[in-house]
Amino acid sequence: MENINNITVLFGTLITLLLSVVAYFIKQLHTDFKSMEKDLVEVKTMALIIKTEFKSGNDLLNQKVEYLEKRVNNIELTILKNQDYEK
Repeated sequence: MENINNITVLFGTLITLLLSVVAYFIKQLHTDFKSMEKDLVEVKTMALIIKTEFKSGNDLLNQKVEYLEKRVNNIELTILKNQDYEK
């Protein structure tokens, strides 16, 4: 009977130790996931900032191109008018 009690205590201790090790690793995994989630939020924020900067830069370039096209059209019209007057 005493032998069965010793085995029960031994198995109980062993199971407790194994569960403690599993709990430790789960805690570490949870900490890593929290850190990864924080990093992911930071990456999303940076991507949004870069996207916004790119879009504003692209809009500015489009405005400059439209302005230059208008200037070229005006210059072409002026040149054509001068050629007509010279004839």
